[in-house]
Amino acid sequence: MPVYNKLVRDLIPQVIENSGSKFTTRTLDPSEHLTEIKKKLHEEVQEFQRTMNHISALEELADILELIHAALPLHEATYEDLEKVRIAKKQKRGGFEKGIYLIEVEDK
Repeated sequence: MPVYNKLVRDLIPQVIENSGSKFTTRTLDPSEHLTEIKKKLHEEVQEFQRTMNHISALEELADILELIHAALPLHEATYEDLEKVRIAKKQKRGGFEKGIYLIEVEDK
């Protein structure tokens, strides 16, 4: 029996059960949950980096966004709170849409 020891989507146990397989799970406490979200986020970012087409990229970006949604309550925040921070940072420092690549800055 393969051992995974990783965070999975909430309906995965049901999918496994429907396939007729047996499994073991447990519910993480909030600090463990956040740690596992961070690990899973790292995994999904690596998968996004390896994508070769738009469909795969969107799938991985959706996974990343789902993890962000899962992390927000653990930081006592909502998606709206996150958007406010994102917009404030964008207004102050800009976004990443233009693809500006900084080469160097001369010391004063």
